Amino acid sequence: MGKQYYLVSQLPDISAVTQRQPLPITEEYFRDLCSRFLDEKGQSILNSLSLVPPLKEETTGSEFVDAWYEKERALRLSLAQVRALAMKKESVQLTGACTGDVLQTARTAVGMESPLAAEQFLYQYRLSVLNMIEPFDMFSEDAVFAYGIKLMLAQRMRLFNEETGMASYHTIYQRILGETT
Repeated sequence: MGKQYYLVSQLPDISAVTQRQPLPITEEYFRDLCSRFLDEKGQSILNSLSLVPPLKEETTGSEFVDAWYEKERALRLSLAQVRALAMKKESVQLTGACTGDVLQTARTAVGMESPLAAEQFLYQYRLSVLNMIEPFDMFSEDAVFAYGIKLMLAQRMRLFNEETGMASYHTIYQRILGETT
């Protein structure tokens, strides 16, 4: 535990950073720092950490990461189902992990006018899920993995740019209009 204490104490707080502020740490630096303190098993879990869970349930070696993947998989399946229903296509079968709140979150996100607003809504939902399932021991390996996921989510949100998104939308829209006329 001494190693994790020293590792976690070096990590800057990213919870109060807004989308417009630069993050005080990069994912590359975070992973490099962790490589100095985590054992082989912990490093292996960290190296496989992703925002996209495996489609099939599989054990990672971390209860926290398994719980995160289960929640994220349920959200993604719910989003797929709601989108499919909206387009009147065959939908995917939801698993037992898709609870009413997950389905309602998916419906709300899909119903939003702006894709950026939907992504921001889903980002806040994901953070609330992480806060609910993160370990009580803030110096555990699972706490390090939770930090890594929060960092990846924050970096992902910084990729969204309203101007670039609108330009892309207009380009696609013009292409569609050009093909249909």
